[in-house]
Amino acid sequence: MEKTIIKTSKAPSAIGPYSQAVKSGNFIFASGQIPLDPISGEMVGSDIKTQTERVMENIKGVLESEGLDFANVIKTTCFLSDMSNFASFNEVYSKYFVENPPARSCVAVKQLPKDALVEVEIIAVLN
Repeated sequence: MEKTIIKTSKAPSAIGPYSQAVKSGNFIFASGQIPLDPISGEMVGSDIKTQTERVMENIKGVLESEGLDFANVIKTTCFLSDMSNFASFNEVYSKYFVENPPARSCVAVKQLPKDALVEVEIIAVLN
């Protein structure tokens, strides 16, 4: 099995025993991103829109490190700490998937790392 670890300064470093992303075959499996600033490692924002923007920019950093963009994303899994934030989350999320959005799951969870309001993980396919 081919397995390449992806590590980039364009996204926050892992805060536990996991990789930012892993490439296997024609796929990239990215770990969930929470709204951490990649430089400071600190949480960004206290509202869902600001946090979602940071999360999506972190994902963008992982994708760009492999020469990809959001058009390569085929599946996302989205975790919200409160489903009442769903509409505001979608407002920001939709700016990153203008055409042909990926398949998606979106669920509410009891708590996210560092008390984040949102976490998103992706699967992308190489060109």
